[in-house]
Amino acid sequence: MKASKAPVIVDTNILFSALLKNRSRFAETLLATDNDFFVCEMVLVELFKHKEKIIKVSGLSEDEIIQLYQIYLKKIHLYKEELISLENRQQAYQLCHDIDKNDSAHVALTLELKGLLWTGDKILKEGLLQKGFKQFFDY
Repeated sequence: MKASKAPVIVDTNILFSALLKNRSRFAETLLATDNDFFVCEMVLVELFKHKEKIIKVSGLSEDEIIQLYQIYLKKIHLYKEELISLENRQQAYQLCHDIDKNDSAHVALTLELKGLLWTGDKILKEGLLQKGFKQFFDY
């Protein structure tokens, strides 16, 4: 696979998908490309909150999920939300507030890093496209 030059911001549902099916296209893309992947700190909190569901749905043991999680975290840079400029946070909120406010951090980080957003959320993507936001990662 060819790496894009822009940083790729991974939203929560992409990591959920990669953990639920470790032989998925999401997992393959995370592991087999030379892209620079980034997540906001909130993604780690979300994954932790849903750990039991991930274990149940994936059919993997807790130890197997932890191993996968560690592998993915080695490929992904963690970005502190407080380092994102106020301007980019406000712009992201304006883009997301009527779609899903919880996705504002991912969009703000995408704006901050002049990157591409990797999301599996079709409603978010469609809503952002309608507002002129086109910075998406297509794998």
